[in-house]
Amino acid sequence: MSAKNQFNSATILVLFLAFFLISTTPLIAADPVGYAGWGKESPYNQLYNFKDRDTFKGVIKGFKTVTPLPTMDPGTALLVNDGGDDILIHLCPAHYASAKDTGLRKGDKVKVSGSWAVVDNQEVFIAAKIKWGDNSEIKVRLTSDGTPFWTMTPEELAREGGSTLAQQN
Repeated sequence: MSAKNQFNSATILVLFLAFFLISTTPLIAADPVGYAGWGKESPYNQLYNFKDRDTFKGVIKGFKTVTPLPTMDPGTALLVNDGGDDILIHLCPAHYASAKDTGLRKGDKVKVSGSWAVVDNQEVFIAAKIKWGDNSEIKVRLTSDGTPFWTMTPEELAREGGSTLAQQN
């Protein structure tokens, strides 16, 4: 084989590999089924500001299924009244936990920790942790940096005290 043919074959092979890597990258980076738009680096999760955390108390008025941004899979949310205002609390992807999975009930007095955000022109509260009762707690994000539990490996979750919904009742 001549040097020119070897060069052309090598060029074609490199181009093919580059095309393959570029075309499959979205597949590799895609969120798992039920988690579209909820990935750690997604535009939605970038709205969570772990450096500006807030905590408030209130009473659960109800539960909602929300789609925070148009391309996202549905999420689980709570409507909490803090004694004056009704606050929409985004909890997690519905595929990760439904309202029933949380153990929370309408009328529960809760303490919610997380971050305020404007999502689709609406002010909401993105939860990291919810406490209620004497010793019940749900954690869905690391308070240290806002990492969502649904994006963590089983080993990371085990270190945080849970494998799906970190809940202690």
